[in-house]
Amino acid sequence: MARFIPAAERLTRARKLIQQARAFPVPESGLGKHDLSYVAGVKDLLRQARDLVKFISMRPGVTVEMKEEVGKVMAETEEAEREIFA
Repeated sequence: MARFIPAAERLTRARKLIQQARAFPVPESGLGKHDLSYVAGVKDLLRQARDLVKFISMRPGVTVEMKEEVGKVMAETEEAEREIFA
């Protein structure tokens, strides 16, 4: 059975994954930012961040502040994706 991860820790982990996606090394040879392995790696990190937080707001007993934080993290993932691939 999977270990329970508290919502606050999920938010922290998601933000770390977003930072990892931004710091993901761009290949210097070949296609650069358009390299398939680079795109897949970055998108996978951002997907993991979204997956960590997407169901937090649906759980019972979650505060309004926590729901706002989830919204911010989701917006951060979208913004990071736009910035990285622009």
